[in-house]
Amino acid sequence: MRPNLRTIWIDVLLAVVLTTLLLATQIGYYADRLRWFDYVLLVLTSAPVALRHQFPVLTLCTMAGAELTYALAGGVLNNVGLSLLVGMFSVGNLRRIRTAATVWLLATVAVVVSARVSGSSAQSWPEAVQAAVAFFCVWMLGEGSKRWSQRAARLARQAAQAVADERVRIARELHDIVAHHMSVISLQAGLARYVIDTDPPTARAAIATVGDSSREALGELRRLLDVLRVEQDNEPADGYRQPGLSSLDDLVERTRSAGLPVKVVTTGTPHELPAGPDLCAYRVAQESLTNVLKHAGPAAAKVELDYSERALTLTVTDNGQAKPASSPNSHGIRGMRERAELYGGVLTAGPMATGGFRVRLRLPVNKERA
Repeated sequence: MRPNLRTIWIDVLLAVVLTTLLLATQIGYYADRLRWFDYVLLVLTSAPVALRHQFPVLTLCTMAGAELTYALAGGVLNNVGLSLLVGMFSVGNLRRIRTAATVWLLATVAVVVSARVSGSSAQSWPEAVQAAVAFFCVWMLGEGSKRWSQRAARLARQAAQAVADERVRIARELHDIVAHHMSVISLQAGLARYVIDTDPPTARAAIATVGDSSREALGELRRLLDVLRVEQDNEPADGYRQPGLSSLDDLVERTRSAGLPVKVVTTGTPHELPAGPDLCAYRVAQESLTNVLKHAGPAAAKVELDYSERALTLTVTDNGQAKPASSPNSHGIRGMRERAELYGGVLTAGPMATGGFRVRLRLPVNKERA
């Protein structure tokens, strides 16, 4: 990851401070012994800190090599250790542990050899060993900082993914609630407008259906918002009763009132499902019937429920003309498939060879958990 401009400026400032401090110390102690190339080597022992984020390994190796070269040339260093510590921290923080270990070993050898060659009391063997230990501690500090940063980034990604998943779930719920009721409202409003002069009773019945569907949609939206406001995990909002297959009869009646004949066939022994799969099956039936209303034209629908010991199979078919909006890749069908996968189920959807469209959901169920 490339450093931002602020980080670069901080590194440059740090390099200027360390280099100035080193030069001032060396000039103060050894002004009469410094040669022109000594100044070059002194600058190279601290100035590369400015590039520690872009090239951490090269930075530390350059500074350690410059120190060793300066010692071999007869120079005696003071206050150079801080720059090397900064470089070692950067290597530990920005590179893999094997690379950091190799660099630590090379830097330690360079410092020990420099101390031995210079022969000064300021860089005796004990202090060289202390420097090696200090390098190791700073390396571990950089490694720990890297692991903390990686963990923080991983948690941030997980939080962002959780937010995205929650948005998808809310969007799916809103789509299922709004799409069905709005389809019924649209169809019944159009019918009322068409027959208001010629068949007032039918128009009044259609308007009544519009009112009922509007109230039901508002009720479901309010309940959904109540659930979203609840802060306690896995606790339903007060008074909330999420729809399930027990509400299938009401769904079928609303669909019939919208002008779509619906037949319901149940095989096997009906049994209560866990809340999640129960809601999933209801939403799939709701979305499938809504799609028949919107896209199949004049048609009849059939809802089949097949209960077995380990699975529930829900099939919704119609004998109308499937339109492009009912394709297996449409938004509504994609949402149904996501619901099914959430509970380990499988959903298939597509036109039938004999005409019409079929949506089939197979959900594994565990009656002991219901």
